[in-house]
Amino acid sequence: MTSIQLASLTTSRVGGPARRYLNAETADELISMVRSADEAGEPLLLVGGGSNLLISDAGFDGAVVHVGNRGVEILEGKGNTALVEAQAGHPWDELVAFTIAQGYAGLEALSGIPGLAGATPVQNVGAYGADVSHTIASVRAWDRQTRTERHFGAGELEFGYRDSLLKRTTVNGSPRYVVLSVQFSLTRGSTSAPIRYAELARALGVEVGDTANAADVRREVLRLRAGKGMVLDAADADTYSTGSFFTNPILPAPDADRLPAGAPRYPVAEPGMVKLSAAWLIEHAGFGKGFGLPGTPGAELAGGRAALSSKHTLAVTNRGSASAEDLLAVARAVADGVEQAFGIRLHPEPLLINCAL
Repeated sequence: MTSIQLASLTTSRVGGPARRYLNAETADELISMVRSADEAGEPLLLVGGGSNLLISDAGFDGAVVHVGNRGVEILEGKGNTALVEAQAGHPWDELVAFTIAQGYAGLEALSGIPGLAGATPVQNVGAYGADVSHTIASVRAWDRQTRTERHFGAGELEFGYRDSLLKRTTVNGSPRYVVLSVQFSLTRGSTSAPIRYAELARALGVEVGDTANAADVRREVLRLRAGKGMVLDAADADTYSTGSFFTNPILPAPDADRLPAGAPRYPVAEPGMVKLSAAWLIEHAGFGKGFGLPGTPGAELAGGRAALSSKHTLAVTNRGSASAEDLLAVARAVADGVEQAFGIRLHPEPLLINCAL
C-alpha cells in the first residue's frame, strides 16, 4: 500500500492524492483488493490507463486500485473467426497491434486509442466508424453486489453510443461490475472490417463500405489520430487530455432540423434520432483551436494553462501546469457557449471524479 498523486496515472496529468493506492497484477489480486475495500466500507476508484478520467485536485479519499493484469490468449473460434481474450489491464493499442500481426482483423480502426482493454466495453470505445461492440463476444467481471464472478454475453451488455450496462452501473468511478477480461471475435486474415468513416476511406483511397488491408487501416488511423493530437506523445501538450471531452449529441430529428443547413448530421440506429457533431457545434459557437480562458499565463498558448487542443476542438488540454479545475473551467465555458448559441447542452465523455461540469 502506498500513496500517490493521481495526476501521474492520468493522460490529462491532473488529479490530487489517493488516500490508499494498490496495484493489481492478476485478476485474483484485483478481486481480492476490491473485496477488501468493500468489506471495509471504503470508497473505491479503479484506474486503468487513466485516459477517460478527470480527477479533482482534491484527489480521492479512499482506495485506488490500479488495474494491471496483462496478457492475451488466442482461443478457438468457429469457421473464419477466432476468439482473442485480453486481460483487463492489457494496453489496448498493444492488443490491436498484436491481433493484426497475428493475422486477425476487426480492431484495426480502433488503433491508437489510449487506455486498457478492460475499459473498452465500459465506454463502448469507438473511432472512425467502429465500436468495440462490433467485436466483443463476452466480458468476465466481478460483481461487487453479489460477490461472484459473472460472464456477460455481448447482448447482455446493452451497448449504446459510448455507453453500456457497465457504465450505467458505475458511480463516481466506482463500478458494480469490475471487468477482469474481455473476449473479442475477430476474422482470420488481413482484410479489414468494412470502412465506415469517410475521412478514413479517403485516406485509404477506397469508398465507404469497402474493405482494405488491416495493417494499412491501422497505419492511416494512427496518422490521422496523430494529426489531431489523439496519440499520446510526451513532447506534445495537445495529447495531455482525456481525448474527446464531449460526446456527439444525439437528438430527435426535428430538434436537429433547427440547426443551420451546414451542420453535419449522422444516422443512428434509434428511429427518429440524429447524431450531431460536437466539434462543429463548438467551432460554430465561436470556440476555435487553442481557445483558453484569460488569467492563466505561463503556457505557450495565449489561453493559459488549459486550452482546447491546437489541433482539435474536442480535446481540453493541459498545457503543462494546469489543475483539474483549469480544465473544467475551459470545458464549462465551451459547454455554456454551445448551449447559448444552439440550445444544445454538451455532455462530457470522461468520468468526472469528485468534480462536476
